[in-house]
Amino acid sequence: MTPVFDLVVLGCGGGPSEYNLSSYLLKSCAASWTEGIVALEAGNGIGALHQILKENPEPFFKRPLDGDRSFSTASRIYSCIQCYLITHAHLDHVNSLVLAAGSLSGPPRRVFGLTQTLKDLETIFADRLWPNLASWDADDPEVKLLYSKLNADGQYKAISSHLSARTMTVSHGRCRAGDPYDSATFFIRHDPSGHELLFFGDVEPDTVADQPRNRDVWRIAASKIPDQLRAIFIECSWPSGRPDSMLYGHLTPEHLRDELVILATEVLKARQEKTLIPADEPVRKRTKMNPPSPGSLTGVLEGLRVYIMHCKEDINGSYDQPIQLVIAGQIRNLVNDLKLGVEIVAVEQGMHITI
Repeated sequence: MTPVFDLVVLGCGGGPSEYNLSSYLLKSCAASWTEGIVALEAGNGIGALHQILKENPEPFFKRPLDGDRSFSTASRIYSCIQCYLITHAHLDHVNSLVLAAGSLSGPPRRVFGLTQTLKDLETIFADRLWPNLASWDADDPEVKLLYSKLNADGQYKAISSHLSARTMTVSHGRCRAGDPYDSATFFIRHDPSGHELLFFGDVEPDTVADQPRNRDVWRIAASKIPDQLRAIFIECSWPSGRPDSMLYGHLTPEHLRDELVILATEVLKARQEKTLIPADEPVRKRTKMNPPSPGSLTGVLEGLRVYIMHCKEDINGSYDQPIQLVIAGQIRNLVNDLKLGVEIVAVEQGMHITI
């Protein structure tokens, strides 16, 4: 399949290191970087980008500008951000959005997110923690960021040139007061081709969540794999062995394996329905299918690549290799034992990914 998405990893960690926080630059392959970048999360920003460019003085960013070397500076690239797409407002996902807001020139950048996510950002942009540089009012003359609500309504909303997003709500644990905390996942569609990628914010396993919602996402994804949807970005914050009582709204390799088994089950069901049930048959006549046996899931996820991100830094030096490689290796071993056919890839800071 010809790639349709360009993605650059400014940061992929889940803390506590401030040098590697969730942040991705996304565009359509058919568009140049100057036509408008989608900042998918915004933990890292100009500082991380400057370091990436310092290590790679001839970056791919420069290609569309026919040798314009000014585009090899972090500030020049960052100025091309057209909008932000934010899963939730925890600081490791919005740090650079806040810090860089006052430096943005040109028209206001839209900040897309769930209503609660945007309300949480309002508490930061309230002239106390940070100047009030964001607004719901597009006519505000001092606005740098424009809040733009996304609804989990099953619809795709245009976010940038050639790209639109469908939003779904997922669970990310509880606040200290006991209230549930919502995050989002995005089906990001390349409109000309219809191809998509699936991007999760922080998410906890359905087996632990008070409000299990992941299966709803998997059911939507199932009918799209692998023809329309070949890439899923999902967190796995902790390595194997982390007890459920200390997940704090995140996944471990074992829980992610179980989630991928549920996805494979939904994919198999979707394929069976497509084969056995005519498309024009009324839904009321459809019969309930038996759940697939474990052996029947062999190879069901072939053609799908799962990118592992948001791994918590190994600040104690418990492992002899980077934590994202440790966690991805643990996941790979677990899913390979099940022969699901899915490819597991560790996301690393500075990566350029085409999908």
